[in-house]
Amino acid sequence: MSAVLQQPAEVLAPTRGRVANFFIRLFREKPLGAAGLVIFVLFLLCGAFADLLAPYGMNQISMSNRLKPPSARFWLGTDHLGRDMLSRMLYGAQLSVIIAFAAATLATVISVVVGIVTGYLGGRVDMTTQRLVDAWMSFPELIILIVVVSVLGPGMVQVIFVLGLTFGIGGSRIVRGAVVSVRENMYVHAAQSMGAGTPRILLQHILPNILPPVIVLFTTRVGAVILVESGLSFLGFGVPPPAPTWGGMLSGSGRTYMYLAPWLALMPGLAITIVVYAINILGDALRDLLDPRMRGSR
Repeated sequence: MSAVLQQPAEVLAPTRGRVANFFIRLFREKPLGAAGLVIFVLFLLCGAFADLLAPYGMNQISMSNRLKPPSARFWLGTDHLGRDMLSRMLYGAQLSVIIAFAAATLATVISVVVGIVTGYLGGRVDMTTQRLVDAWMSFPELIILIVVVSVLGPGMVQVIFVLGLTFGIGGSRIVRGAVVSVRENMYVHAAQSMGAGTPRILLQHILPNILPPVIVLFTTRVGAVILVESGLSFLGFGVPPPAPTWGGMLSGSGRTYMYLAPWLALMPGLAITIVVYAINILGDALRDLLDPRMRGSR
């Protein structure tokens, strides 16, 4: 009788949602990953609200203030044209946010489509597709990127397309491995025996059960895109000037005036390092929390 009376109280007891529980576990079990999440959110906010946060225009020239060191007026100093480095860093974060999320989304979509179809169908389709993926991955990524961007020309759309295609084809191998392990589960065989069509099985039974590795793949692709885009901009194949990309700031005035004004190279370099490192440790934490096989002991 006491158990029956206590049951409604247990049902009405407040329960935390899955999202709240996930973030609580993230901050409790993975403090380094939580720090990466905080830095990542700050990076997103700086990119989204760069127009409001930047004290000056991204290309506002003032020759009387050229090569000023960091001060109360110019927190990160100025470049050789008197442009405020803090403002250019914020607008560079805005470009990085747009390129990183657009290219990572395109890459994830390509990886999911190719990985799910080939992993589920198997046979000759899987064999042929994976051999093409092997051939694509055998070429150095940077060489492919430079060649394609040289043909298409520099620009934001070209960089997004090239990076999305490059990372999407390579990431399909990860999605395929997850699909191969999921397709052998009993609920997939039960759906097949009940006459469910292939699109229904892929969308309702395969895709929901491979979301954890897909989420981790998307997170790591964001950091990789930022790093590669900075490298392309440093080499002159990224977004053309006067757009203030972090890699372009390193290649232009940062390299020319490195000894005279070291903050021109240190600030963009530190920004790239901190953001990419934060995204990578966040991706590792998400992998450990979302994958039951890699959670480890508390």
